[in-house]
Formats: sequence, C-alpha cells, structure tokens
Amino acid sequence: MSAGEERRLAAIMMADVVGYSGLMEADEAGTIRTLKAHRRDHVDPAIAANGGRIVKTTGDGMLLEFASAVAAVGCALGVQKAMATTTDGMRFRIGINLGDVVVDGEDILGEGVNIAARLEALAEPGGIAVSGTVHDQVRGKLDAVFSDDGEHEVKNIRRPVRVWRWAPETTARSMPAVAPRDEIPSIAVLPFANRSSDPEQEFFCDGIAEDVITALSMVSRLKVIARNSSFAYKGDATDLGRVATELGVRYVLEGSVRSGGSRIRVTAQLIDAADGTHLWAERYDRRMDDVFEIQDEIVKEIVTNLRLRLTDGERALMLSRGTNNVEAWRNCVTAWDLWLKFDAAAASKARELARRAIDIDPDYATAWALVGWTVMYEGRLSLGPEAMAHFEEADTYARKALVLNESEPAAISLNAMLAAALNRHADGVEIARRGLTLHPGNADTRAIYGFTLMHAGRYDEAVQHFEAAIDLNPLTPSWYHYGHARVLLCLERHVECLAATERLLKHGLGFQMTWIYRAHALECLGRHDEARAAMTELQRFAPMFRRSHLPQFFMHDDPGLLAHVDDVLGRLGLPA
Repeated sequence: MSAGEERRLAAIMMADVVGYSGLMEADEAGTIRTLKAHRRDHVDPAIAANGGRIVKTTGDGMLLEFASAVAAVGCALGVQKAMATTTDGMRFRIGINLGDVVVDGEDILGEGVNIAARLEALAEPGGIAVSGTVHDQVRGKLDAVFSDDGEHEVKNIRRPVRVWRWAPETTARSMPAVAPRDEIPSIAVLPFANRSSDPEQEFFCDGIAEDVITALSMVSRLKVIARNSSFAYKGDATDLGRVATELGVRYVLEGSVRSGGSRIRVTAQLIDAADGTHLWAERYDRRMDDVFEIQDEIVKEIVTNLRLRLTDGERALMLSRGTNNVEAWRNCVTAWDLWLKFDAAAASKARELARRAIDIDPDYATAWALVGWTVMYEGRLSLGPEAMAHFEEADTYARKALVLNESEPAAISLNAMLAAALNRHADGVEIARRGLTLHPGNADTRAIYGFTLMHAGRYDEAVQHFEAAIDLNPLTPSWYHYGHARVLLCLERHVECLAATERLLKHGLGFQMTWIYRAHALECLGRHDEARAAMTELQRFAPMFRRSHLPQFFMHDDPGLLAHVDDVLGRLGLPA
C-alpha cells in the first residue's frame, strides 16, 4: 500500500437501466422523468433503509457502497421487487460484490468495483447477480433464493468469478416476445430444409442445425432456443415473424441443404425478426467432407453479426467438434433423433446406430454417451435389482465419453444423472454445475442441473433452473415437466404440482410418475376421492409398481421426503 492510500472491505453495488440508450432515443424527456420518479419512490428509500452510500451516478446507473453484503442485497431486493410491480417497462440490472476497495476522496476504485461492474453486465433485466463471496454472506439471512450460474471469465479480471442469480417471478412473464436491441440477443435456429430428392438426407439437415444450436449455446451472453422447440417448425411454411413471437426471440436462422454424390450445397440466412431485415446470407458449395467447416463458418457469422464478445474459452469450445468423420456423425445424428422419442424400441435402434458410429470413430464421445443414455433408460424402465446393473453398465460408457471429451454436453449430463442413480449426489451437482458453466445457453444442461440439485435435496435452487430451462425451450420436452412437477412436490407447492401434471396429461404424457405426483398432490390438498382415482390410474398404467420402487425413481438424497411420499401413497392403497 502506498503512503496515504486508504483501503477497506466494502459491499459494492452497480446498477443501470436496461436499454437506456434506446429509451432515451424514443422519448428523452419521458425517460428522464420516469427514472427520477423511480429514484424517488423505490431506489433512494431502499438505499437509505439499508444504510447505503451513493458513491456516484451516471445518466443510467449508479455505484453504491454498503457496510455489509446483507445490507447491499437487502437494498437490491427491495428495489427489484418494487420495480417488478411497475408497468412502464423500465427495469434495472444490479451486480453486487464484496471486496477490497481503494478510497479516493468520495470515490472508490479497485478490482472489487470492477467485479461488481462485470456482475451488473451479467444480471438479467429486473434481476440481481452477486459474487460467490456475497452469496456466502447472505445465505439463509434473507428471504431470497439465488441460483448458481457457475464460474464466468470476465474482462480484465484474472480469476473466474462465481456468479449467483436472483430474479422475481414476474420478470419472465413481463419480458416482451421480441427482445429490445439492447438486451441479451436471442436466436432460434430452425431445422434446415432438405432440397435433395433423398428423404434420408433429412437427418443430415437436422444434424447441421443441431450442431449450430450446440455451438451457440456455449456463448454466455446469447439466449438460444433449444432443439426441441425450434424443430417443432420442421416442414412448416414458416412465417418467421410468427416463429419469433411464439419462441420469444429476436433473431432467426434458417437454411437449406442439397446434396448429391460427394458435393453439398448449404444456404443460410440470419434474419432480424423485429423488422424482417436480412442481417447475413451465404451459399456454400463444397465437398461433403467440408460440412463441419460450413457449420463453423455459419456460427462465426452469427457471432459477428450479433456483435457478441467471446471469451477465449467460449471461442475454443464453440468451434470444437466430436468427430471429423461424416459417416460417424451421420449415424449419431440419426441415433439422437430416435433416442429423443423416449421409446424402448427406438432406443434400441439408437444404440445400434451409436455403436456403429463408435466402430467408425472410437474416439467419438457423443456416440459413447448416447449408448450410455440408452442403457440408463433401460434401467429406468426396470423394476427391482436389475436396474442397478443397467446403471453400472451405463456408467462405463459415461466415463469413457467424458474422458474422450470433457466438454461434450451429452457426456456431462449422463454422468451427472448417473451420479444420483449410483448415490454420488455431490458429484452429480458438481458435474452438472461445470456443464452449465461450459454451456450456459443449453436448455437441456440447465434442466439436468435442476435434476441434480433436486436429487441432492436443494429444492429451492432446483426449481429456478427448471423454470429457466423451460424459458429456453418454450415447446418444452416432457422430461423437463416431470422434473418440474417433482420439485414442486418436494417444495409442497401442491397446487402448482397438480397444474404441472395436468400439462403432462394434456399432451398425452401419462407416465407412471405423472400419476404418482398427481395422486400425492391431490391427497395433500384434501381431495381424497380424486387422489384415489389418480392412484387407480397409476395401478392401471403400471400394475407392478410398488412403494419399494420409489427410491429408484426419485434418486433423492432425502430419506424424510421419501418416507413422506411412501406414507401418502400407502394411505391411497399403493402396495409396499
């Protein structure tokens, strides 16, 4: 420390107005008037109530200092909860760090302030992002639940920063269908159209789009709609404006593929759905073996045109791939399409194709993971001791896949889920957390993290990740809803759990767990006759299911919860 230099530990808050430049451009006087009103009514009272000091303000933001992390977060929660009830559309982002600062008169400087600024940039509109040190200080002391968003590499900070997020329930509902230009870019990649005469090329077209989705999901500041939702528009005479509105995105990528012999032609175009502008379009006439380079070029163009800044790690991951063999890739793409049917016969065919891909390229991690998923699926369908044998076999494929490619999403997710099946819950959470750090925009990875948190008994955190995954995947696959329904059961949010089962039944997804969750919720709500009717449906659907099978299906590290569910279902007549 230089002579006369004062340092101190402080809780630092940075806040700014989302989309301020656009608001000012549209209505300068109105924006200034609205911001002043919010300062008077919501912001300044919260600062005063928590003993904060305004260090400085800018046109759209402010830097504040607090004596403790609890005071800083208490202030931020007060502001954001109040703002969530307003209807003028103005929202703040808030970042909070606890760290060492250098005092320069009334100003404060240093890395602690810089980290707070980076956290503010990572916060969602209407939300709060805090560092790991802040979260450690406030855990259990405030009426708020933060979700772990993993470690982030941020500009001019030497070490990765652990980020925890909070958002009010109203934030997601109040977001516009097409995001304003100043907010996080959002994109849907539609399945590429098959312009070849051979219908077998459909899987090839889907594989290109899916690989682009996977690569883009590795970018932390980009919302990418999951495959399940964007592929629902396959074969549709697509109105891109309608797609953007229904999926809640601003940008849409569409394209086509024509192949013949050893040649391939791929066209792609990136469209701003807000005004129909074509931001970029290209046609690639290449050899079939160049398909991976084409995918990389498409991804680079999207990143460039959306002006996304990548960390070195994101750039390296985004352009990595599992195989350089087109035939192995083709087999795996076809296998994935079959696997996603979640049908025993289709899973068996998927395993055969994935093993064929392994025969062609023994180092293809995705194929190893897919075999493991199909084996685990057999275990989930089994009742009794044979299930564990399937889980242990799947574990060998899972470990092999992760050794071959530790950043492969399918391998990470499989290892995370098997950890719970094999009673390694802490390992499962850590594997899934790392996966989410690597693939922040991957909806499946976020849902898997929700499962691992739920399996470990961390229900408040888990429900937030399920809901975030559903937001990334608007046409949500059934397994998200199964997880969401179960975590609502764990939280004793019985009305919401019942609503989740109704959504599943509406789409014909009456799997045995649907009826378990439904019977449990109805019984806990005192609707005994309806609960018994649900139990009758369960026993009709799965006559061999017993209460002794519950631990295998729940995979929870929570004996108290399992005992409670066992008791409720026992009262409804489910045999032991």
